[in-house]
Amino acid sequence: MADGARTLVAGVDSSTQSTKVVVCDAATGEIVRSGRAPHPDGTAVHPDRWWEAYTTATADGLLEDVSAIAVGGQQHGMCALDESGEVIREALLWNDTRSAQAARDLTDELGGPQEWVRRTGMALVPSFTVTKVRWLADHEPENAARVHDVVLPHDWLTAQILKQGNGFERYTTDRGDASGTGYFSSTSDSYLPDLQELALGRVFGVPHVLGPHEVAGRTDGGMVVGPGTGDNAGAALGLGLRPGDVVVSLGTSGAVFADADQPVADPNGLIASFASASGGHLPLMATLNAARVLTAAAQLLGTDLDGLDRLALAAEPGAGGLTLLPYLDGERSPSLPDATGTLGGLTRSNATPENLARAAVEGMLANLVSGVSDVRRLGLPVERVLLIGGASASRAVRAIAPSLFGVPVAIPAPGEYVGLGAARQAAWVLSGDDAPPAWTVTVEETLDPPSDDDGGSVLERYATLLETVHGS
Repeated sequence: MADGARTLVAGVDSSTQSTKVVVCDAATGEIVRSGRAPHPDGTAVHPDRWWEAYTTATADGLLEDVSAIAVGGQQHGMCALDESGEVIREALLWNDTRSAQAARDLTDELGGPQEWVRRTGMALVPSFTVTKVRWLADHEPENAARVHDVVLPHDWLTAQILKQGNGFERYTTDRGDASGTGYFSSTSDSYLPDLQELALGRVFGVPHVLGPHEVAGRTDGGMVVGPGTGDNAGAALGLGLRPGDVVVSLGTSGAVFADADQPVADPNGLIASFASASGGHLPLMATLNAARVLTAAAQLLGTDLDGLDRLALAAEPGAGGLTLLPYLDGERSPSLPDATGTLGGLTRSNATPENLARAAVEGMLANLVSGVSDVRRLGLPVERVLLIGGASASRAVRAIAPSLFGVPVAIPAPGEYVGLGAARQAAWVLSGDDAPPAWTVTVEETLDPPSDDDGGSVLERYATLLETVHGS
């Protein structure tokens, strides 16, 4: 206990792009200091790079007098370990689509997408860990033969924190991250060994699943280490979702998720039935394309993100009939790993920089609007959208989003919500209470949908172009 009489806790966000660490007051959630360090670009990264980033981000005494810590990490990534615990190969990250054929093969072998939804709560896409395990078995059999354990990025980083002393006993995880592997059921809260065997040809070791505020271990210095969770579950915990809230996250990837008391099974396979970090469930849709769509559009137009905002806001709603399917990196939802971006409705009269900028913003949002619609279709209330992530700062995004989502759009104050969620979990573990501490989240702006807008026609054109190009 330091910093006066305050108890300090830390939360780690080990994301695709960087490691961010926030140190917070355990009672209030106030951030008292923070650190960060970048990760290398790519869809396959050696886990050692995450540890190097963590040590850089926590240098210069960042964790001094911290009583508890927890890790939120990018979901699904496959960290394959041998019998001695050594990393066998670079981890395949969630956005590595080389396992697309493996996803199709596994889907067929189990009896179709509905059987995967029945068993695991989700239809397979290349992001999920089970598909990467199958890819390893198919393409690197010598490495596959060495596999003793498969852990996720947050599991691996939690273990490294404990391994710096004598606190490591076994690999651990939580329901939230385990539920994204493709071989865990959030309904029964159990691993599914037959699906492990389907992927690798045999059962392999997996982390022990801890409760949402169970202790994973303690460092030599006495710092309590929480179970951690996946990034989206961490963000949900950091935001303190209430019934009727749906989060739309606009980072490198996009995500739509909500808190639910019961598992939600989507017969269409578009919403995955993940578990939450608070003991419940987190129905979620994820996309590969979000903020980078805006970056690419700005580059194409020879401007920066501020310039893209100015251009987009100078165009009329609907971009003069110009429509963009923004599948620049393939797509996860819908599952189109080999897709590319498609621009539809182009004419001489609408071929302007302003309309192209507007179409990029509308297209990026339209795919996420479909996710919100799917959440509503599955019976969950949608009373407001919480817009987070780097692209939520865009003036054009803020102006356009309410008309497309059709409900009030709340903009929480900028924050590292995955890290804050991990820190809130750490405070919960430390307290031993039945519920996490009640930290306040500031909403800096709420935007109501206009009464006279063109949002419906934008979404109709988007759906028509999707059907025309991809037949789905």
